[in-house]
Amino acid sequence: MAKPLEIDEIWLNRIASSVNGMEYGNVQIIVHDGRIVQIERTERKRFDAETALAARGTSAPLSKSNK
Repeated sequence: MAKPLEIDEIWLNRIASSVNGMEYGNVQIIVHDGRIVQIERTERKRFDAETALAARGTSAPLSKSNK
């Protein structure tokens, strides 16, 4: 039978800190024997086509010759 999860204020702050400021991504909480042992954060950055073109300073689509 699973043990009840033990969460204290320190872990709640760590989880909130991991999620804070994230636009896209995930936070994975690893639990062993009813205790949080690890937090993994994977953040993703998404760029739309207009942003990418503006950053390059051009409005032409990227072709194989100018990659």
